[in-house]
Amino acid sequence: MASPIEKLVHALSQLPGVGEKTATRLAFFILKQKVDYARELSEALQELHETVCFCSRCQTLTQENPCALCQDTRRDQSLIMVVETPQDLLALERSGTFRGVYHVLHGVLSPLEGVSPDDLKISQLLSRVKTGEVSEIILGTNPNVEGEATSLYLCKLLSPLGVKITQLASGMPVGGGIEYLDPMTLRRALEGRREIH
Repeated sequence: MASPIEKLVHALSQLPGVGEKTATRLAFFILKQKVDYARELSEALQELHETVCFCSRCQTLTQENPCALCQDTRRDQSLIMVVETPQDLLALERSGTFRGVYHVLHGVLSPLEGVSPDDLKISQLLSRVKTGEVSEIILGTNPNVEGEATSLYLCKLLSPLGVKITQLASGMPVGGGIEYLDPMTLRRALEGRREIH
């Protein structure tokens, strides 16, 4: 039977970018803190899972449903930017350029990693478009193999629905992620988007 320290190291090592050595260091850091620290950490993790949910419209993570962006009447509800992750949404919001709404896929197609269309929030996007209230879809996936494959797949599904489909302009580095780009690069990519045929 695993000890409490081994259990914590195992749990921490499941976090992205955290290997066993880092997980061990974090576990001993937590152990050295006052008991209040561990309790606060535990309560924060529990509250996270009890209060955060998917927005019923855009699928981002939120405490209110629908999220604040979807409820904002000043935003153009007919213009949807499709992004891979909530982090990408936040990066685009920091650019201050986009005034439409979003749809978060929560990943990209990746057959090698076992990620299929059913694992993404694609059906929810199609439902939004089928309401007839959407005039343009901007594909804001990352410019890498998986992002491009996901964009092509979405384009194939969306084209018959009669909605304009555009993609962010280049200027975004190939292989780079939206969440790491500066606001000016994001602004130029958004302004220079092009229609997909």
